[in-house]
Formats: sequence, C-alpha cells, structure tokens
Amino acid sequence: MINKKTFCNAFTVDVEDYFQVSAFEKYIHRDDWERLPCRIEKNMECILALLDQYKIKATFFTLGWIAERYPKLIQELVACGHELASHGYSHVRVTQQNRTNFFDDVYRTKALLEDIGGVEVRGYRAASYSIDRTCLWAHAALCEAGYFYSSSIYPVHHDLYGIPDAPRFVYQPILDHPEFIEIPITTTDFFGYRIPAGGGGYFRFYPYWFSRWAIKRVNEYDKQSALFYFHPWELDPEQPKQTRLNLKTRFRHYLNLHRTESRLRQLFVDFQWDRMDRIFLDNAVISGEHHE
Repeated sequence: MINKKTFCNAFTVDVEDYFQVSAFEKYIHRDDWERLPCRIEKNMECILALLDQYKIKATFFTLGWIAERYPKLIQELVACGHELASHGYSHVRVTQQNRTNFFDDVYRTKALLEDIGGVEVRGYRAASYSIDRTCLWAHAALCEAGYFYSSSIYPVHHDLYGIPDAPRFVYQPILDHPEFIEIPITTTDFFGYRIPAGGGGYFRFYPYWFSRWAIKRVNEYDKQSALFYFHPWELDPEQPKQTRLNLKTRFRHYLNLHRTESRLRQLFVDFQWDRMDRIFLDNAVISGEHHE
C-alpha cells in the first residue's frame, strides 16, 4: 500500500478547450475558435466538483482567451482555493514566437488573469511544453514579466517537444535569478530510460497500474513529489469529433477519454495532491542544477 503521507504531489489542469490543442493547428484556425461550440464550462464544473469531493486543491494553467470569455469560471476556481496560473493567451507555442512577442503575450496574460481572478499569478506553462533548446531565453522573459516559476519542459524524447537531457526535477534555469525555478513534467528513470509519468495522453494510453507504479517510484525511489497534468477535454468523450485528422492525431486525442474520470478518482485515492505553489515554492527543494 502507498503511504499517502510520505509525499504530496502536484495536480494541475491545462485550461483549454478541445479545439485549442496544438495537434489541431493544421485543421482548426484560431480565427474559427469563436464559432465552435465551447465545452469548457461544463468540463470545468465537473473538474471542480471532482476535486471538491476528494478535498484536493490544484493548479489551473489557464488560457487568457478562456479567462476573458468565462470570467466567472476563473473567479469560481479561485474562490474554491485553487491556484490560478498562466498558459499564455491563445496557446501559441514558444517556438513559434520571438522574445518580444513572447514577453508581450505572457505579460498581458498575467495581468489579465490577475485582474479577473483577483490573485497574484506566479506560475506559467508553455503551450505543448514548447520551451526547448531553441528558446531557452523564455525563462528570462518569464522572470522579467514577474513570474516565479515555469512548468514548461518535458525531459523526454518526443516528436513535438522535449529536452531529453534536462534535469528531471526542480532546477534554476537562470544563473542571475536563482529565485526563478523550472518544474519539469514528471518522468521516471527505469534502467536508464526516461519514461513519461506526468499524465496527459500517457495517462490515457498506459494501463492505470503503470501510472500508479511510475508515480509511486518517483515518490519512494527518487524521494520527490510528482507533477501530474491533464486537460478538461480529456473528461469529455462527447466532445465534437474532428473528421479530418490524421491517424496519429486522432489516436492521441480520442484514446480512452471514457476512462479518464474513473482513473482520476483512483489517482485521488492512491496519492496525496496539492497546488504547485504550495509544493514547489513554499517548500521548495531545488537540485541546484543550472541547465542551458
């Protein structure tokens, strides 16, 4: 049996709707977002009710586009005691921006979220974990914009993102600003291989016992808190289906959506969870590594 009191892990939600995922960029233009049926309110209400049932507080990395259109939703999650964090304004990957555009985006989104939510926004997560070796300047831009942490690097090999040799746990990416930290998405190291263990599509792809084993290994073998993420649309098997997707995109997006809620419920029973800021800022254990 897992000792739930040994480690508290971070539960996070990337607040974006089904049509805003990066994998749909070739099929759904941002100019068309306004005309598509939004599912975010319904799905977020389900998430907030689920978290309340299990007495869990989480971090919500929220698009400015969503917050602007659904301010009451943002105010509700703040009132429930969850952490409000930034996911940028309209889910543009960092690799598709220059430093000036990126700074303007994250600064604008931080101000927008703070105005709507009435709380300080300290954290940021890049669309599709898109801080990679080509745009490590993003950390300095985030620090300059007033953020305290980023959770934007996945230290794995992947066809769309990743820095495979990045530190697996919390580190300081800016030499001149050690107070700013990067909190990578959780992986487990098994016989020299890094295996994704932070949720998302992998949580739907793996059998539940494997995700449970991987998080347990991070807690007990690495002696570290794990970081888990998922999206509101992953609770929604009834979302409008896109018909023009290639096979890989269709498989990744729609696989096992009907299993997500039951797996989350088991995850909430098996482990202890809390907000990012409480785990990694208030009680930070930083590796001391600097990675460029």
